[in-house]
Parts: sequence; structure tokens; C-alpha cells
Amino acid sequence: MSRDDVEGAELIARALRGHTAPEQEHGAAELAAERLAERAASEGLADVVYAPVDSPFGELLAASTARGLVRLAFPEEPVDSVLDVLARRISPRIVQSPAALDEVRRELDDYFSGRRRAFSVGLDWSLIGAFGRRVLHVTSEIPYGGHLSYGEVAAEAGSPRGSRAAGNALGSNPIPIVIPCHRVLRAGGAIGGYGGGPDRKRWLLELEGALS
Repeated sequence: MSRDDVEGAELIARALRGHTAPEQEHGAAELAAERLAERAASEGLADVVYAPVDSPFGELLAASTARGLVRLAFPEEPVDSVLDVLARRISPRIVQSPAALDEVRRELDDYFSGRRRAFSVGLDWSLIGAFGRRVLHVTSEIPYGGHLSYGEVAAEAGSPRGSRAAGNALGSNPIPIVIPCHRVLRAGGAIGGYGGGPDRKRWLLELEGALS
């Protein structure tokens, strides 16, 4: 570790011990912490990286692993709770690294602006159970502007009578928007439920022209 990193770590340690430090020292500690986090992410020392992402709904939280995007949380989901689940189910080696999420943020921004119809970022399905994976794999193939019913998704996932179970799997989708569970409607075209709320679901469907 370089001398700058050592000095940065000392500043962080002093702040954690509760020492009152001048504003300049606090600023230096924050910069050192950011630098160390980015270094950990770039050198593969972190298993999960996360960052805030702007959206029309407020600030989302995106998290990725080496496999790809593993979590996308809506603004009302407590950050501490999201990170706690990631620490327990994937790895406690988590750092905030906006640079590592640049591609995710860019694709989401393009999508919300109407410039993107499909996502190309990799996905990590680690937080999704076996049946949920079947349901969400079917969902991920619904094209932009299209939709299926809960029953149709359940049937394509291999459980023709499992529309309710399919609805539960869709409601607990850890990567909404990118895995487009908003494209699943009730039979007859009613909006139905959504983990992010029906207003967001309607907004996304209107963005894609699926309700015309």
C-alpha cells in the first residue's frame, strides 16, 4: 500500500475513533475512503459493488458482482437493508464504487430517456430461486412494448396452474426494470401488482407504448 493510502487509512481510523478533526481533514478522509474503495473494486478485492442511480422515480440503488447486475432497489427500500441482504446472501465484501456501475447507469439513463429498448448489461441471478428464475427468464424475453399475462408466463415457465406463484416471483424480482416484470399484466389487460407500485408500472408501460 502506498504512503498516500496509509495516510488516508490513518485519517479514516481517527475519524472512526470519534476524534474531532478540522473540515479539511474530514474532506481528506472522504477522498481517501473513495480512493480505497475504487481501488478495491478495480483490483477485485470486493465481491459486490454498489452506487446510486438517478431515475424519474428518485434515486435507485444498483449493485453488481463479477457476474453482473444483482440488485436494483427502488428509493423507498432502505439502503442498509439492501446491503445487509447482499452481505448475508452473497458476500460481506461490499464497497461503494460509482465507476464500476457506469455502464448500468448509462443504460438505465438511455432507457428512461426513450433511447434504449433492450439492456445489454450482464445479470447475476444469485438472489433468485429456481422457480423464480424460470419465471423471470420468460419475463426477460418479453420485448419492449409487449406484455404477457401472469397465466401465460406461468405456462411458459412450466407451471400452467402456477399464475399466483408466478405473481409472487415477479413481485420479489430483485432486478426490476432490467428484468421487465412490469410487462406482465392481468388477464384482460389490467395493470396488476408491481413491487415498485402500480403508478411506476403504468409509467414504464406508457414509456414503452405498451398501453396504447
